[in-house]
Amino acid sequence: MTGTAMLEVTGLSHAFGAPGTGHLALDDITLTVTEGELVSIVGPSGCGKSTLLRCVAGLIRPTGGSVVLRGVAVVTVPDRLAVVFQDYSRSLFPWLSVRDNVALPLRRTQPSRAQRHATALEALATVGLADTAPTYPWQLSGGMQQRVAIARALACDPLLLLMDEPFGSVDAQTREDLEDLILAVRRDRLMTILMVTHDIDESVYVGDRVVVLTAGPGRVRADLPVGLPAPRDQITTKELPAFVRLRTEVSRLVRGQEGGPGGAAGAAGAEYRGRDRYRSRAARASQE
Repeated sequence: MTGTAMLEVTGLSHAFGAPGTGHLALDDITLTVTEGELVSIVGPSGCGKSTLLRCVAGLIRPTGGSVVLRGVAVVTVPDRLAVVFQDYSRSLFPWLSVRDNVALPLRRTQPSRAQRHATALEALATVGLADTAPTYPWQLSGGMQQRVAIARALACDPLLLLMDEPFGSVDAQTREDLEDLILAVRRDRLMTILMVTHDIDESVYVGDRVVVLTAGPGRVRADLPVGLPAPRDQITTKELPAFVRLRTEVSRLVRGQEGGPGGAAGAAGAEYRGRDRYRSRAARASQE
């Protein structure tokens, strides 16, 4: 991580429906993601996590606040931004080969078909699926299909990778394998990742920070540093007392409970909640 801001979200709000009478999904969200950081976003169901990701991606224009990617305001889908969705079965085209699915988004940036195929094969090799290039998605397992979706995102060489519940549709062991894959890709490519998940253990295991949203309308309840040693391991990392304390604190916050007294994670949560309240007040002042 360089400390340089990759993504800045300031005072972000979004409502669905008519102004003043619609459903408020997000309210005054402010957060910053630095280059090379992996930030997990968790919160109760319906708190606006996916809406936040779509605003960051330029797929939805927020009704208030701003999204800035590398100093440029996001008003449409930015270049070199990729999204991995939960439902891989809908994001892959069954009539295209695995290679052609990965190469499809490259048509705008790489006119040469040979170049697109080479880039696709390189991305497939990164996720361990080089041998599947001539096959079709329906011939692969669910976990392998999600790897193809990840490869397609990597082929675009994104500055920012957005992941919306990317492992929610696979079994537990495959989920752990994909978590480790993302950590390896992030390490090797120095990639910045913003990931929405419902899995509290996952949010702590993969993240540098865990941002907890309140029940809808979503507001930032806490922004917790993780600080676990690298490389991370599915067994030894999750046995660490620091991991257990932090996942317990995140679970309490998601459930709307205050942190345990005196705990390190609880202290960190209080500190970051204070910072977020300050950021929110500053964001409102700047808009007045």
